[in-house]
Amino acid sequence: MTRRKKTKIEKWLSFNRYKRRFNAGKLASSINKDFTQQKNTIVSGDNLTYTHGSAHSLEEHFTALEREFIGSSQLCFTHAKIIVFMRREYQLKDNFLTFESMWHQEKAHLLQSLNTRWLVAAADTFADHSTDKRTQALALTCACLINTIKAQETERFISRCDNTSDDPERIRHLSEKRHALFDGTTALAVGTDDTLRNMRWRIDKIAKHDIAGDIFLELFNRVNEHDTVYKRLKERHHRDRTGWWS
Repeated sequence: MTRRKKTKIEKWLSFNRYKRRFNAGKLASSINKDFTQQKNTIVSGDNLTYTHGSAHSLEEHFTALEREFIGSSQLCFTHAKIIVFMRREYQLKDNFLTFESMWHQEKAHLLQSLNTRWLVAAADTFADHSTDKRTQALALTCACLINTIKAQETERFISRCDNTSDDPERIRHLSEKRHALFDGTTALAVGTDDTLRNMRWRIDKIAKHDIAGDIFLELFNRVNEHDTVYKRLKERHHRDRTGWWS
């Protein structure tokens, strides 16, 4: 059974909630909202390290988080800090207005500079706090895409399937016959199938003129460039007119 989210009264009574927001006011007041200056300032350091989990202390968490942005712009780090404030439910309305303003002003830089993890975090923030239903829906689609791939790649890792080779006979079988997967769905005809191309056309149509749509298009391009099931299928695809990548 899926665990329910805490009610407002349960959150209000939670000591841990207050502990994780302690000193947030001081830290938030130090954030520079000159986005242009931050965009041109690089986070210095020598040992880029990704965080795993988060400390209860905001100061400790931000210190660890800064190492994740070594070599990136200060704006990307600020973007992450604003998301952390919002996840800890500190001044949600004001922080979302800043977050939204940052995306409207510096969309091109953020799309190019943020890694996939933080693009998904941005999408989650739009899904949780935007008042535009279209933006919410497109933002949630970002998480669905990446989290589904994460689940598939995780299973591939734990089952040691990353070193397997293709079976030419099975590829031939998929081109000639319907192969059932689950609940009426069928396997792709590897090399020729138009399913992903048709999906891409729908993505291009629906994602236009929306920040969350821009994020989704960027993520979709990335999963076709990095080692994911999309890229591996792309490398096996030989029918030009049914290609789905840019």
